[in-house]
Amino acid sequence: MGSHILITGGCGFIGTNFILHLLAKYPSIRITNVDALTYAGNLENLKSIEQDTRYSFRNASIENLEGMQAIFNEVKPDVVVHFAAESHVDRSISDGRPFIISNVLGTQTLLDCAKAHGVSKFVHVSTDEVYGTLGEEGVFTEETPLTPNSPYSASKAGSDLVVRSYYETFHMPCVITRCSNNYGPYQFPEKLIPLMISKASQNLPLPVYGNGLNVRDWIHVSDHCHGVELAMLYGKPGEVYNLGGESERRNIDIVTQILKIMNKPDSLITYVQDRPGHDFRYAMGIDKARRELGFEPKYTFENGLKETVEWYLSQQEWLDSITSGEYRHYYDKHYGGQR
Repeated sequence: MGSHILITGGCGFIGTNFILHLLAKYPSIRITNVDALTYAGNLENLKSIEQDTRYSFRNASIENLEGMQAIFNEVKPDVVVHFAAESHVDRSISDGRPFIISNVLGTQTLLDCAKAHGVSKFVHVSTDEVYGTLGEEGVFTEETPLTPNSPYSASKAGSDLVVRSYYETFHMPCVITRCSNNYGPYQFPEKLIPLMISKASQNLPLPVYGNGLNVRDWIHVSDHCHGVELAMLYGKPGEVYNLGGESERRNIDIVTQILKIMNKPDSLITYVQDRPGHDFRYAMGIDKARRELGFEPKYTFENGLKETVEWYLSQQEWLDSITSGEYRHYYDKHYGGQR
C-alpha cells in the first residue's frame, strides 16, 4: 500500500494501535496523525515512531474548518480514517455539548475537506452503542435501527448519518464501521478493564455499576484494527460493517476474571449506583464483515484479557503518567509547546 492516510484521533487508544499496525505492515505507507490531544490523547503512546519518516503529527481540532483545510492542503491525503471522537458515556451525561461539537460538527468538517480533495476512501469508525440496547437474545446487524440512549451514542449516531448523507448526496466513497467494546494496550484508564486493573493493583475498591449484570460484546483492539484496515481496503462505499469479537461477557464476570488473573480477592468489588440510561446488553453480528471483508477475530477473550492485564502491569510508568496527568506535558517537552 503506497497511500497517504490521514488518521484522526491517532493519539487515542484505538488510533494509536491502528497507526502502529499499519506502519508495521506496509513499508511504503505514509501517515499523518491529526489529534487535538484532549485528556484521552497521549502523544507519548507513539514515541517509538517519532523518527519514522513515513509518519507525521499535526495538533489540531477536527471541528476547526480553517485548521483542517490547511492540513488537507499541505498533506493531500488519499484516504481518511476517522477515529477522533469524544467517547466516554459518563462524561457525556455530565456535559453533552463537547460530544455534539466534536463528533457531529467535527465529522462534517472532515467530510467537507475530504470532498474538496477527492479522497479515494473515507472510513468513519463508529460504535455499537448507536443501536441502543438488546434484550436477552439477538444481535445487532447493520440493518438494526439507530436508537441511541446516551448523549455520547446520540452524537455518534448523528455523525454516522452525516457520513451517510455525504455518500447519498455527493457520492463520496464513505464506509462506516461499528465496533463492540474494545480492550487492549494503551486504553485510557477510565474504561472498565484498565480501570479495574489499575484499582486492583493498588488494592483499591473496584466500582461496579448496579448489579454488574450488564452484558458487553468485547473485541481486542488488534482485531478491531484489522477490521478497519479491511474496510479501508475492501469496504464498499455507502456500506456499514459491524466488527466484534463474539465475546459477550457480564461486567461482573470480567471484574472477577481480572481479580483471578491478578490473584486479588473478590472482596475488592464495590457495587455503586447504576448510571442513567445504562444499556443492558450489546452483541454484534459480524456475518457481513466476514462475508464481504474476510474479517475474522483472532483473539479469544480469555487470552486477550490475560495478555492485557500483563501489559498494564508491565507498564506501570505509563499508567502512573496517565493517572497523574504528567503525560500531558509530553507535547510541550518534545514539540516546544507550539500548537
